[in-house]
Amino acid sequence: MSGEDFLVLEVDDLDVDVLTGIYSEETHLPQPLRISVRALLTMADHYDPDTPLSASKNYMDLKHAATTALSPDTHFTLIEAVADHIIDTVLLQDAKVRHVTVKIVKLLLTERKEQIGITLSRWRK
Repeated sequence: MSGEDFLVLEVDDLDVDVLTGIYSEETHLPQPLRISVRALLTMADHYDPDTPLSASKNYMDLKHAATTALSPDTHFTLIEAVADHIIDTVLLQDAKVRHVTVKIVKLLLTERKEQIGITLSRWRK
């Protein structure tokens, strides 16, 4: 995408309970994760005051991908799989999405405000 203009939509710091990892396997209880999603979109030539939403993307779609689109009954062994599921959901929502990055912080591992987790990014294939 070198030299191209692009639009980035972001939703940061969503706290979501997800069945993931060994802890959830043992207790059958979800773990709290802090999830952020960035979507890189092909953008319109220009955004006028009356440009419709269809020229962009609804931020709530990103929030949905990181919250209600995650089945509360699905156990993800790795948080990488959680990130991949979110990325797949965002890419399926809209052909204008070119790239998605998901950052996940495992809140149970936080002791002194450090952020322990992963960031996964994928381009549309």
